[in-house]
Amino acid sequence: MSDGTFLNAFRYYLSVERNMSPNTVSAYCSDVRDFLDTVGVVSSQITRENVEEYLNSLSSGVSKRTQARELSSLRSYFDWMVMEGEIKKNPCDMVDSPKLGRYLPSVLSVEEIDAIMDSVPLDTAAGLRDRAILEVMYGSGLRVSEVSGLRISLLYIEEGFISVVGKGNKQRIVPLGDVASDALLEYLKVRPEPYDSHSEDILFLNRFGKQLSRVSIFKMVKRQALVAGVVKEISPHTFRHSFATHLLENGADLRAVQEMLGHESILTTEIYTHIDASTWQRTVLEHHPRRR
Repeated sequence: MSDGTFLNAFRYYLSVERNMSPNTVSAYCSDVRDFLDTVGVVSSQITRENVEEYLNSLSSGVSKRTQARELSSLRSYFDWMVMEGEIKKNPCDMVDSPKLGRYLPSVLSVEEIDAIMDSVPLDTAAGLRDRAILEVMYGSGLRVSEVSGLRISLLYIEEGFISVVGKGNKQRIVPLGDVASDALLEYLKVRPEPYDSHSEDILFLNRFGKQLSRVSIFKMVKRQALVAGVVKEISPHTFRHSFATHLLENGADLRAVQEMLGHESILTTEIYTHIDASTWQRTVLEHHPRRR
């Protein structure tokens, strides 16, 4: 088979058998295609040296995190080829991943969260919608794609929870606090008429009655941070980071936070304990009697 045929079959494998999101599938296939185009060697003839030379060629132009992602894509592709019997050994097996530092995401303080919430005008339908979005992101720790795709039929305000479809189409139940519930009820009073049958069950709509995009939510978050005078570089995901960090700072169980965030591995959730630790470490050092 040609590389193009291999890639189409790999795309199908990722989408159907591994149930990956369209964005992830596209990223994996794009990484593999770029690699094959660059090295100019057919998939079945790729060696470890080809992979290492390619990664070395990237080292001066992209971050170590991007290099690690590229290697992960290639490793998945050649694992699939081994599984299909097209090659006997994965050429990435003995290739070392770039060493990554521990990534600590930006986190907002409770005061900054309050300032952003208070900056949203509540005298317009768009303002009520935006406030509800922010309250749900911070109150339930949702990803921006999960917020964009929230459905009215999976919203249980009276019971105090929402059902969320996350990565890999996995469904989880997330608690909904009183403040977020109130904001949602106010928004539902002014929610636009749905544009079509697809939009009828979508919770957050734009002024045309269509599903609000992730880009629109991103722009709204940046705008409200600016209005509130918050100078940190933030995104919708910052509210998710802040949600997890504040819960752990206030004594929430790590496993419970893992379930709410929809993390497959608790190691992913543990990063928020490092953020908390960095705060108290700084406090201790600033007040230690032996400080310089």
